Amino acid sequence: MNSVSALIRIDNASMPYPWGAAGGISALLGREPSGGPEAELWLGAHPKSPSRVLNEQSEWDDLHQWEQQTGQRLPFLLKILDAAAPLSLQAHPSAQQAVQGFEREQSAGIPIDAPRRNYRDPRPKPEMIVALTDGFEALCGFRDPAETVELLEQVAQGAGSSGALLRTWAYTLAEQGIARTVRWLLGEDAEIPLLVDQLGAAAERHPEQLGLASRLLAQYPGDPGAAVALMLNYEVLAAGEALWLPAGNIHAYLHGTGIELMGPSDNVLRGGLTGKHIDVPELLNVLDISFGAPERLQPEPQQGALRSYRTEAGPDDRGAPFELLEITGDAEISTQSPSVVAVMQGEFTLSTDNDDAAAQTASRGQFLLHTSPGPLAFHGAGQAFLATARRASSP
Repeated sequence: MNSVSALIRIDNASMPYPWGAAGGISALLGREPSGGPEAELWLGAHPKSPSRVLNEQSEWDDLHQWEQQTGQRLPFLLKILDAAAPLSLQAHPSAQQAVQGFEREQSAGIPIDAPRRNYRDPRPKPEMIVALTDGFEALCGFRDPAETVELLEQVAQGAGSSGALLRTWAYTLAEQGIARTVRWLLGEDAEIPLLVDQLGAAAERHPEQLGLASRLLAQYPGDPGAAVALMLNYEVLAAGEALWLPAGNIHAYLHGTGIELMGPSDNVLRGGLTGKHIDVPELLNVLDISFGAPERLQPEPQQGALRSYRTEAGPDDRGAPFELLEITGDAEISTQSPSVVAVMQGEFTLSTDNDDAAAQTASRGQFLLHTSPGPLAFHGAGQAFLATARRASSP
């Protein structure tokens, strides 16, 4: 089985993070609800939550064990995500930063599972998110600082002393830039709690302009991450639309259901909207402080009933070494690595290497591992996603 391509059934339980929608992933996949929040379902080999192998008499219990025993590697982690509340503001390191950070914390003797640990593995975590439903909300990258300055000056007008720190914020951003402003907002300056109070009061006076701040402060009272959030692009995706978030991009998903493909890593540098560890100096070390509209990935139609979500660049810190294909009918694909299939709607029969005897049928809510690179044929109708290494060219 190790030397030839095969299809293995896999599954996993949803992560019960509190921001997850109650029973949302179960409803999406046609399953019985777990009875609690269902935030993310991981499909991959990461040791934090490796997918279980379901095949009877399998050599492996899960995909982490499969990687260790076969020497094969999944160059990605695929997740199904359902957010009922905002996730933390966060950014992820580049490949070099991940290696350096991991080695530094290993040398310091910080346990892998310690709450103050930043780097839990030596890998980068670039990611793309494809909305599965309309109205997926996200914050993604810094917007033009001039827009934030104008907003702050408008809402501070007529506020007198109760808007003084909003004007200081606007001045700091205009004169000292994004990095200095983020450092100030997330630092230990004694004025920051008062600034957050002034932001909350301004949000009550200007609900149309500062509705996002009201919403975030209701979820995370007193959190200066709500101020940082106002400096970011607010994006709403329709089903099938996608965002690309390279290394250093600051982002937060606010609400909605999506499928997320990323590097096989759990390295997160947080910047607020969370009760978890925040390391401001290290966040600033990895943060991309450029500004502008976020990159939306346009799916590329290909032969057969499929289209591909992939970056323009190759496998470096600005591009992804993986791609996500959406299959809606009969299609033939040549994968470039071990791959993962997630069937979201309908039913498909999959076969490898023209081996009909080894074909597997998968319907809504079922997942498969394609163990080795090679031909993979889909027959059926519905919606399935295939995560694989980025192919050199599109057929």
